[in-house]
Amino acid sequence: MTPDALAAALADARAWLAQDPDPDTRTELEALIASAAGDVAAGRDLVERFTGALEFGTAGLRGLLGAGPQRMNRVVVQRVTAGLADYLLATLPGAAARGVVIAYDGRRNSRRFADDAAAVLAGKGIRVHLATAPWPTPLAAWAVTAHQAAAGIMVTASHNPPEYNGYKVYWENGAQIVPPHDAGIAAAIARVGAIDGLPRVELADARGRGLVRDLGDDVRDAYLAAAARLSVTPDVARKGLVIAYTPLHGVGADCVERLLAARGFDAVHTEPSQREPDAAFPTVVFPNPEEKGAIDRVVAMAAGLGADLVLANDPDADRLAVAVPDRAGGYRMLTGDQLGAILADYLLTHTSGRRMFATTVVSSQLLGFLAAAAGVDYRETLTGFKWIANAAIDYRAETGGAFVMGYEEALGYCVGELVRDKDGVSSALIVAELAAWNRARGKTLLDHLDEVYRRIGLFLTEQVSLTRPGADGLASIRAAMARFRASPPQAIGGHPVIEIVDLDAGGGGLPRSDVLIFRLAGGRRVIMRPSGTEPKLKSYYEVRIEVGADEVMTSAQARGRAELSALRDAHQAMI
Repeated sequence: MTPDALAAALADARAWLAQDPDPDTRTELEALIASAAGDVAAGRDLVERFTGALEFGTAGLRGLLGAGPQRMNRVVVQRVTAGLADYLLATLPGAAARGVVIAYDGRRNSRRFADDAAAVLAGKGIRVHLATAPWPTPLAAWAVTAHQAAAGIMVTASHNPPEYNGYKVYWENGAQIVPPHDAGIAAAIARVGAIDGLPRVELADARGRGLVRDLGDDVRDAYLAAAARLSVTPDVARKGLVIAYTPLHGVGADCVERLLAARGFDAVHTEPSQREPDAAFPTVVFPNPEEKGAIDRVVAMAAGLGADLVLANDPDADRLAVAVPDRAGGYRMLTGDQLGAILADYLLTHTSGRRMFATTVVSSQLLGFLAAAAGVDYRETLTGFKWIANAAIDYRAETGGAFVMGYEEALGYCVGELVRDKDGVSSALIVAELAAWNRARGKTLLDHLDEVYRRIGLFLTEQVSLTRPGADGLASIRAAMARFRASPPQAIGGHPVIEIVDLDAGGGGLPRSDVLIFRLAGGRRVIMRPSGTEPKLKSYYEVRIEVGADEVMTSAQARGRAELSALRDAHQAMI
């Protein structure tokens, strides 16, 4: 931190105070300004907050709560909303009348940010469809198309820690924004000046003028009724299937409980200490069901109940974690790839006609092999559910066929065309029906997974992140990617490389991205990509093992793990 940098940050901070309408962030910033000159830590904090700004991209915004352009706060939300409004008015005919859906989760300031966004949109003459209670993210995505809105805003930080919040934008098609809209909105945001010059219509006045329409329980109920129709085995017996569920202090409980009850699941037990939305997430260190320990409470409840199935949403209920009784006792959480495989196999069995399944380039190849064996269409997209949703939309337009399911390995699933994003609510229903269908044929989800492995092959995956901090570290990551591009290996771990796909050069028919894919003999695969948010080089490894007709599955898994480790070690030695 240089004296000039501190002086610039102090000047910017004082200008920020002049427009900040929030007494909490004003008090926070005033304290930082007062202590910055004599406290090195406070000075560095101030410089960091006022150097640059949160970047608006295809995921919208996400950041720590607090004062300054590098934090999530009321000033940032109003500026971003003004830029979004200007872009919509310039891009979409009829956007003002069609309006924008705004919803929010149970995090700190989510309701306040949603109200601010509504006031700014109304000030621009754009109609607002405003949720009156915290909503799951998939309900917001659905409402965009259900109300034929021009766009949608969901205020959420998904599964991030409690100190975060975010702002997700949906386009008129109900999918998260993709290029060129992200860049167009970002450019419009950059042209917005101080927020005290923005026209605003406060909510009471906006309602009276017909600029704000409240969305209540009837909208939720319409979504749940549509989600119930996603069932592909409506006659399977559901009674007595014991389900333990947690929303992890998020907003999923009301919708998940209602949906499961409406479809006849009569033994659903929600972990009471985590049922109600709580922005502090008091019983978990990190409110992400993928994190170690996050679902311990619901698993303990499941053990006491002898539950057949454990379901867990993340706080905004767009992701779904699943655990099942383990053959060795206790409960085992399925990976995203494992659940994706058996969900797809189940849906393949119970759907017909021209149809498509999709996943991302870093998910397992198993779905592609399943689709090929069934003779159905398959798409592979960049990481992020926005790409799966847009692939589904394009598929319907180009072929007239149906999108049946998409998933990403980070516990995101979408069944059917109801929601054009990952949906942990409707997916909870389909997984419960999957478990009931397997029970009816005397099988468990683990039995079903073994059936798929024996029929298609045992796929084992691993991810390794190599952290290289600082400017030198980032340079070494770039150098490693450049080296593999300039002199790609002919073999890795003794397995010939049969295809190289460089997404940065336009390979794979996908948008350009800094990703290298090496396909090896026998269905093996290595993927390299730098992290978009951290100084890490991420590598993904996968092997496919043929399971012998009489081979014990644990033996095949041991062979697979040994081969996966050898592939990983051989590639890491090349970096």
